[in-house]
Amino acid sequence: MSGKDTRRRLPRNRRGVIDRRDFMGACGLSALALAPALTQLSPAPTRWAPAEKPNRPIGKARGIFPGRVVWVHEPGVAKWDGDTTAGSWWEDKFTDPILAEQMLQSMLRLLTGAKSDREAWAALFRHYNRTHGRGNVGYQPGEKVAVKLNMNCSDKRERPFFGLYNTPQLTLALLRQLVTQAGVQESDLAVCDASRWTNDTIFIPGHAEFPNVRFEDRHGTDGRCKAVPDKNVALYFGNPDTPGSGATYLPASITGATYVINAASMKGHTLAAVTLCAKNHFGSVYRDNTGPQDPHQGWNPSHVHDQILVRTRPMGTYNPLVDFMGHKDLGGKTVLYLIDALYAAEHQNATPTKWQSSPFDGHWTASVLASQDPVAIESVAVDFFGAEESITRIVGTVDNYLHEAALAPKPPSQTRYAPAGDGKILTSLGVHEHWDGPEKKQYSRNLGTGGGIELVKNA
Repeated sequence: MSGKDTRRRLPRNRRGVIDRRDFMGACGLSALALAPALTQLSPAPTRWAPAEKPNRPIGKARGIFPGRVVWVHEPGVAKWDGDTTAGSWWEDKFTDPILAEQMLQSMLRLLTGAKSDREAWAALFRHYNRTHGRGNVGYQPGEKVAVKLNMNCSDKRERPFFGLYNTPQLTLALLRQLVTQAGVQESDLAVCDASRWTNDTIFIPGHAEFPNVRFEDRHGTDGRCKAVPDKNVALYFGNPDTPGSGATYLPASITGATYVINAASMKGHTLAAVTLCAKNHFGSVYRDNTGPQDPHQGWNPSHVHDQILVRTRPMGTYNPLVDFMGHKDLGGKTVLYLIDALYAAEHQNATPTKWQSSPFDGHWTASVLASQDPVAIESVAVDFFGAEESITRIVGTVDNYLHEAALAPKPPSQTRYAPAGDGKILTSLGVHEHWDGPEKKQYSRNLGTGGGIELVKNA
């Protein structure tokens, strides 16, 4: 950070969490807009614990190596000391871009078993096409690829908010991989979060290196492109009484893509307990007539907030996250699930926090998680959150949506999940289980006892 830092310092409590009133001002939200979330900030009830025993997988594993989740941990990548007067986590001096790129390379090879980055991407696209009835072919030039980021609490211009979103270092490394190793033409690549801002920390370096990549957000000014809803593609909720069912639309950049990469971040959440890949697509929905005071200009998922409340909804109940995970243009197009966990946050409104659980031991999470199985990767992330005592909002039925997704054709709630509106009931979206404990972190495929998750860590 050069020159004098004139940004407003947001008051924090003793744990470093930004005061709610200042957060609303920084993100441009009204108290009314945040009212449902703020009601969840009361002291936590009983901490979440899995309802089932460890290593009891349910659902059907997906991927080249079914159920494989890769975890790359490199403590040296995250060097920020938390002092916002000296700068922040998004700067290269605090987040090592070379190590971030190396972590992504390691992830690709571990996930696919390939010996090179180019071979890894070829394997990912070929597996996707083969399992989606498109033949045993890889990526073809001219096919569109959409990268969905989680830019929640991101400012657009020169004053980024100190809350957490995708790291610029890992995002730029992903773009380099797609262009130079996967062979995606810049003009066929979109980086998007329709409900938020693409701020300068990501846009400036990304646009400088890849000027023909489309960076898309809700406003579309200063070199960005404005997100446009595709009114021909709607999302139908498993609970037909959900407001906007059949009139909740998706971005044209995603519906027009052949492939999607879901690049989430590692955050807790005041409503859903966690916000990972599934909830990342809450930034991919548009509704008409949300009112002139809607700061999101229609890109607003508040109509499903009540149905993701883990504090009040019991196990075996409907969850709209399953509709997002299974829609043909969201999860149905996803070739790679990626969680940027170089830093993690207690909830969506908070600054990054250091974790005390092993192997983090008072340091940043400094990790990347990846999988081809959308249920498996979230199951592993939920286990990590459950083991971290400093994350206080892991309460209620945190993994209910994973049970529903794994058993989507016959879920515990008996919901009829057919999110495309074509009457086609979802098949199992992946495999769910919990590890044997936070010490060994082993799943059934690690133990050789079942066909569930395999957690693979870098050496």
